[in-house]
Amino acid sequence: MQQFIQALGQHPFLQTALLAGVLASLGCGVIGTFVVVKRIAFMAGGIAHSVLGGMGAALYFGFDPLLGALAAAVLAALLIGLVRLAWHAQEDTLIGALWAIGMAIGILFIAKTPGYSTDLMSFLFGNILLVPRRALWVMAGLDLLLVLTVLLFYRQLLAVTFDEEFARLRGVPVTFFYLLLLCLVAVTVVLLIQVVGLILVIALLTLPAAIAGHYVHSLGKMMVVATLLGGVFTSAGLALSFGPDLPAGPTIILLAGSVYLVSAFLSRLLTRRRAGRSAVAAQPGR
Repeated sequence: MQQFIQALGQHPFLQTALLAGVLASLGCGVIGTFVVVKRIAFMAGGIAHSVLGGMGAALYFGFDPLLGALAAAVLAALLIGLVRLAWHAQEDTLIGALWAIGMAIGILFIAKTPGYSTDLMSFLFGNILLVPRRALWVMAGLDLLLVLTVLLFYRQLLAVTFDEEFARLRGVPVTFFYLLLLCLVAVTVVLLIQVVGLILVIALLTLPAAIAGHYVHSLGKMMVVATLLGGVFTSAGLALSFGPDLPAGPTIILLAGSVYLVSAFLSRLLTRRRAGRSAVAAQPGR
């Protein structure tokens, strides 16, 4: 850890990587909370893996891969949302098909890109150490878009997340806000791609929020705690991977996953103890 702190003051690329992790944490904390509470992790995974198609097409036609990723993510979100609304009985199979098609298209485009030199592994598993400084402005802009949208439509998104039928009865346009939520998930996926890659993005999107859900039950508090946890995981994972020269993305996810397992065990233990105390207190004569 001390070696990482010393290097942090000497190498600008480490400072950029640390800032990228913090910016990604804001998106995963705010939108990841909706994903966990709404239980749409599989749909978020479908969006994430479909992004490779857009990145491959962008590389092939000479555009920035991030622009291709953003376009593909939003398109996949809308398609997956419409599939869920129109073919609810077959949504798992159809989402899985879109997931596979998106990745296959991306691999084909990347394979046929003239003079292709981009490392496919960095797209799949991320490389936070290679995030360019200009990408920080893009990430900050996407974070601003996410936060402003959530603040503007917080009540509607809250209603759609917890009870779609009740929201519909109250006059909320459920279809619009459901698709909007999936589009926000798509933007968050693009935020996280450079940090942990397509394969691991769903873990960073859900684990901090899932851990927060063990201890707080307000949506707003979950967002705050999940954002802080995301910042801790990305920063600590980066530091832990630096000395042994390990890939940063998998190290971040391994750390987050380990903390989640410990938290789930402790949360279960605390719940059982509280239930036992309540049962004892409820006995006659006490």
